[in-house]
Amino acid sequence: MGPHAADSHGQPIKPARSQGDTIIRHPRIRARRRAALAALLTLSALIATGCGDSDSGATSGKAKGLEKSTITVGQMPIIDDAQLQLAIDRGLFKAEGLTVRTRMIQTGADAIPALKGGSLDISYGAYPSWFQAQEKKVIDLKVVSDAYSMRPGALTVSVPKGSDIKSAKDLAGKKIAVNARHNMVTLLLHAGLKPHGVKLDEEKNTVEMPFPQMEAALKNGSVDAAIFAEPFPTQTAKNIGAKVVLDCGKGPTADMPIGSYAATSGFAAENPKTVAAFQRAIAKAQKLLADPAVRKEIIPKYTKIPPALVPELKFGDYPATPDVAKLEKVTRIMRDIGYLKKPLDIEPLLVKS
Repeated sequence: MGPHAADSHGQPIKPARSQGDTIIRHPRIRARRRAALAALLTLSALIATGCGDSDSGATSGKAKGLEKSTITVGQMPIIDDAQLQLAIDRGLFKAEGLTVRTRMIQTGADAIPALKGGSLDISYGAYPSWFQAQEKKVIDLKVVSDAYSMRPGALTVSVPKGSDIKSAKDLAGKKIAVNARHNMVTLLLHAGLKPHGVKLDEEKNTVEMPFPQMEAALKNGSVDAAIFAEPFPTQTAKNIGAKVVLDCGKGPTADMPIGSYAATSGFAAENPKTVAAFQRAIAKAQKLLADPAVRKEIIPKYTKIPPALVPELKFGDYPATPDVAKLEKVTRIMRDIGYLKKPLDIEPLLVKS
């Protein structure tokens, strides 16, 4: 290269130094370079430890002795399992060294093959789905954490404005919309109607459809009534003036446990510290959900419920731990209506926290 060589911008190109060249820099320059290098190393360390869920979770999980530091959990877009999203958003799982990935499912029945096949490690689901699968030996399950239980208004039977149905006893022989047969919703319907002298025939008296379609079915008269969970009772009352004729949060089904998180017994046995970490994070989230402001913040993040509607909803409870006596009541009702053929021992199904 000649002494007058230039780059594409017309600037002279300085000749490269040979390996034997000596470079002399002022001490202040060397000090600034050392300070810059130290800052760069510090920043690199912060990035390595503070970004990336799976990496940071795996590192802290190993430090805490977790058998598995990243797990996949089945989630439903309903208010019942708000604690899962809250524990993720508030870093409660991270504090336990656990990274939780979610997979959206529609029912507990959908979760069972995924748990059995290993694509889900833990999943939310309603108790009847767990108990029926356990009795039929479809899967060997353990209840890891409680999630949601009944309170007044949380799940109700509504009829359209102007209906001749004025009370629960008038539901005898009527067509009632349910999201699915032989599940928690129909269990609550059976038990709620019994004190009013109404015996439900699920095949004749119920029509299966998703919750979001029930308002239209009430409006066009294709069903006489609908049993659904929040936010649908509140929305339907606002939209078409629907009236509640049976509140399943009262009477024989008051305080009824609705759903929980479950894992296979094999997963629970092989990963006791991981399961315990999950339980601790969920228990902390359950306590936080007592605050209406927390519910308003978290629920719209994983459901389609608008934030402005959340304060108007009637919520159930978010229990910290399963209640054996209440779960035994669920199994008794299941036996009475034919969902279970024999008594089910609850204690062995629970992973003690």
